[in-house]
Amino acid sequence: MAAEAGANVEDFAVGCILSLRTTLGDEVEGQIIAFDRLTNLLRSQEGGASKEAVQNRRNVRLIKANYIKDFTMIGKGEDPLDLKKCYIDLGLIHAREEAALRQAEMEAERIGVGVTAEAQNIFDALSKTLPVHWDKTDIVVMNDIRVCSPYLPENVSGGAPAANERVKKVVGLKKIY
Repeated sequence: MAAEAGANVEDFAVGCILSLRTTLGDEVEGQIIAFDRLTNLLRSQEGGASKEAVQNRRNVRLIKANYIKDFTMIGKGEDPLDLKKCYIDLGLIHAREEAALRQAEMEAERIGVGVTAEAQNIFDALSKTLPVHWDKTDIVVMNDIRVCSPYLPENVSGGAPAANERVKKVVGLKKIY
């Protein structure tokens, strides 16, 4: 049963398996797992109610119903949100959350506080090849070399001579740009 996008919202009932085409030309086949009338968002899982989709990860799409050009109802599957069949691995969710938090903390540590954009650019350039961190407004390279404000080659101190020269070169190049 093909229909226009302006069809009754009952056509988007949970559990229905649809084949649809968007106004952008994408073709999607999946089982409806939610439809929000207020936002006009359709949430479908690709692969429908197949045994493979239940056992493996699923692709979930959010589609604004306004962008559905036409659709065909293929059938009605079992309730995709049946809690007896729905398995949520909380351990995996918590592990992903912890990894995301650690990543965010690492990224936050890479941003200097109270430093100029130029200093941040120098830090970013050095961090591509060397271990660096901020010590207030000083850039510390390899825990041994310091680059102090105003971040010129003559403000590089410490470390082995070869490493010190390498850092001075990067700082000098960043000053040119």
